Amino acid sequence: MVWAARAEEAQQALEQLYWNPSINMYDIEIPCPDGACNTIFHYWWMAHAVDALADGLNRTGSDFYRERLESFYEGILSRNNGEWPNELYDDMEWMAIAWLRAYQATGVEKYKGAALLLWEDIQTGWNEHAGGGIAWQKPQLDYKNTPANAPAVILAARLYQAFGREEDLAWAHKIYNWLKASLVDPETGFVWDGMNRTGDGSIDKDWKFTYCQGVYIGAAVELYRITGDSAYLRDAERTAKAAADELLQGGLWPDEGDGDGGLFKGILIRYLGELASVSEERAELSALLEQQGQALWTRGADPARKVFSTFWSVQPEERVTLSTQLSGIMLLEQLAVLEKRGLTSTALSEEVQS
Repeated sequence: MVWAARAEEAQQALEQLYWNPSINMYDIEIPCPDGACNTIFHYWWMAHAVDALADGLNRTGSDFYRERLESFYEGILSRNNGEWPNELYDDMEWMAIAWLRAYQATGVEKYKGAALLLWEDIQTGWNEHAGGGIAWQKPQLDYKNTPANAPAVILAARLYQAFGREEDLAWAHKIYNWLKASLVDPETGFVWDGMNRTGDGSIDKDWKFTYCQGVYIGAAVELYRITGDSAYLRDAERTAKAAADELLQGGLWPDEGDGDGGLFKGILIRYLGELASVSEERAELSALLEQQGQALWTRGADPARKVFSTFWSVQPEERVTLSTQLSGIMLLEQLAVLEKRGLTSTALSEEVQS
């Protein structure tokens, strides 16, 4: 299993190069002598690191991932002053999604508790500015954006699937309907970032991020899984096409920097992988993901350190942020899932050889 082996190499690089046992969290970049880089607590980066560990656990069943999740839980909680909520609704959504996945992979009740506690706080972000939607942050309740709403749909839908509470499904529908009506281009399906950021009601149509496309695709896929309504699947497929038309550069997703933007492509990749699992266009989607993976592994990775570049066809610099590394891991883990389902060319070639 080629992609599974590559995913494991990348996960081990994350462990060996980034894990900091003195804080029970990952360093936010390498090199980071004595942990000196950790001047900022990137809460939402750590949420995606939890998600990546859940990927590794689901792929391997290894106790290593279980143990790392346990210590990581304590590290994040300690760094966040002993509580889970923070000021940013999108950050909390990512943390809740990640711990829900960790709970489903391990059965550890405190992970479920963290997800449910965060979900209760997230619901307080809904208000009637701009006709609805969840605010981006608590100090700015009239600014609504895709990053604070699409992940909330994913979370609410998965909570419904996990625990069967009808109110969670109602939330998923309500948030999705507002988001589609407010921040999705009706002509193309391309997803805009936000509205009323500057207080004048305007939509940030010039902010074209892979992230926004990915989370909307993920939201639509979750509702399709629950309802079987093909309209949601069409929404996801339409946005995937719009993202490719607008953002692919020479067949690869763009360089969006090594800060928060370092995570954006990984988020898109994760939910394109989810779409490939349900779409009749799975062959095309899988081929697109594998194209990214081949570029990353052959041109965008440091072959010695197994760390990744912000653009997946050039070598990384010595400094590599945690956000960038996590996006590479998310790509490889998604390809490992597709490989297991026989949807990658590597899996097909192995089948022929055997």
